[in-house]
Amino acid sequence: MPDDVKLFEQRMGKKGPLGTAGQPIIFKMKAQLLNDGRSIVPLAETKNMWSWIKVYASGGENTLHAHPNEDHMFVILAGEAIFYGPNKEKTTLGRNDGIMLPAGTLYHFNACSEEPLVLLRIGARHGGGTEDMFRVGADGEPLPGGSKKNKWKPPVYRENEYYE
Repeated sequence: MPDDVKLFEQRMGKKGPLGTAGQPIIFKMKAQLLNDGRSIVPLAETKNMWSWIKVYASGGENTLHAHPNEDHMFVILAGEAIFYGPNKEKTTLGRNDGIMLPAGTLYHFNACSEEPLVLLRIGARHGGGTEDMFRVGADGEPLPGGSKKNKWKPPVYRENEYYE
């Protein structure tokens, strides 16, 4: 697994808190666009909640998985994605559409527009659990986000092109 993905796997909502109680966290929603692969831009995190911008190049995808200890949601900021459930049910979401995924919900998606997919992802801790159960595949086994099994590809950035 690449070092930048390992860093995100170690930090994302699991090693916090990055925010301090009683102190606001100010962030800017800005992310560099991609020609290939996918990227994560952490915006703000506490021990119980985290928000990121995720960018997927056109055609980018992940595999069927669930987060057993996390409720989370996506809001499409740019591009389109097809979200799939465990029984091949699907829905296409575009700009300003969103989806809420309660803990344990199996899903996967792919970026189906010509332009890169830009997502706001917000997650919140749900119940207990261990860190190795942050993401599981359809088989119930741990599935690291930055793994080939989860169809991870390194980001290839577009020079001077940003979502903001």
